[in-house]
Amino acid sequence: MPKGKVHLNTLFKLDSRWHTKRLRPLFSQIILAVGIGVLSGVFTGLIPGVHINLVSLLLLSVSGYLLGVTSPIVLACFIISMAVVHTFLDSIPSVFLGAPDADQALNVLPGHRLLLEGKGYEAVKLTVIGSLLALVLTVILIPVLMPFVPIIYNSVKGYMGWILLAIVSFMVLKEKKVFWSFFVFFISGLLGIIVLSMPNLEQPLFPMLSGMFGISTLVTSLSNNVKIPKQVISESIKVPKSELGKALGAAVFSGSLTGIFPGLGAAQAAIIGREIVGRMGHHAFMVLVGGINTVNFLFSLVTLYMLEKARNGAVLVVLEIVKGIDLNGLIVLLGVALVAGGVATFLAFLITRVFCNVIGKVNYKLVCSSVIIFVSGMVFFFSGWTGIFVLLVSTAIGIIPALKGVGRNHAMGCLLMPVILYFLL
Repeated sequence: MPKGKVHLNTLFKLDSRWHTKRLRPLFSQIILAVGIGVLSGVFTGLIPGVHINLVSLLLLSVSGYLLGVTSPIVLACFIISMAVVHTFLDSIPSVFLGAPDADQALNVLPGHRLLLEGKGYEAVKLTVIGSLLALVLTVILIPVLMPFVPIIYNSVKGYMGWILLAIVSFMVLKEKKVFWSFFVFFISGLLGIIVLSMPNLEQPLFPMLSGMFGISTLVTSLSNNVKIPKQVISESIKVPKSELGKALGAAVFSGSLTGIFPGLGAAQAAIIGREIVGRMGHHAFMVLVGGINTVNFLFSLVTLYMLEKARNGAVLVVLEIVKGIDLNGLIVLLGVALVAGGVATFLAFLITRVFCNVIGKVNYKLVCSSVIIFVSGMVFFFSGWTGIFVLLVSTAIGIIPALKGVGRNHAMGCLLMPVILYFLL
């Protein structure tokens, strides 16, 4: 057994004297942990600013007590189920409220466009379908991909910065208004470097991305006197099979990169995936973003197993609790992810129906204003006046693409430029 890895029997606290009857309480604890994890994922997915990393760290702070009454695998199952459900549901506030987290930032614009067409349910459904199909496909492919993880990591890690720089250059140069595309990328990247370097700023991504992609969209809607039409509940959505295949393939490929390389997130992976497979419609793009969001987290478990490295906060907490996993432990956690994904699909459709029924009956200006006030309040709660200042600056930058007619994806420089510098310097 590789050094540092804990056998599943250790996680379950088993030995040859244990009997089946003594396993039943532990199995019940796992079921309970998954249930609580699902409810926690619903909470973190729907409430802007509350992230799975925050809940995971709170769990770690009381893990000493909890491990006295349960097993490490139970706590790990809670975190995995919560994280998977979060990746399924975090598209709902992005589409309906324009309040994204880092993984859903690029979904705001196409999602908001579909919302204004009365297709908010369709927008969320596309991301959920992407999450579910990518989850199943990734679990199937993991046995094939695992041997290549160390090879890919060692072969590409020295060139990742140059690869991202080439992708960014292509994104900027293909725009008709090259100057403004570069300007948006550069100024947002400069903001990202400054914000991520602030030592005392709690949750720096929340105010920056909320302003850049969320509040700026809501301000634009208010200034244009936008009205939300009645939302249509679409039971069937037509996405060309070729585009669906490209979206899922790109999701698995680029999403797996985020699980292998530090600094890469779902938003950067979405840009990589889209540039690799070429032009795709808004429907396929939302499938891509939804799929990457889930693959990003799922593949971090493979990285934990193969490289003994954690690529996000939740998996880092898992590593702190279980100290490492063997193949059996990985299988258990992947099984929990599949169960949580199935439940999350049902919950996402149900909750989205509620959002559709409510948002069409209220004044959209009131909704926009309320969301702006709520997000600002959450930013102040987590990040204080510094966070409010970041929110204002990022909102101003986020409005520039709409005024100058360039893609808002260039504002992802706030994350891409720091990552490029991380790999190059």
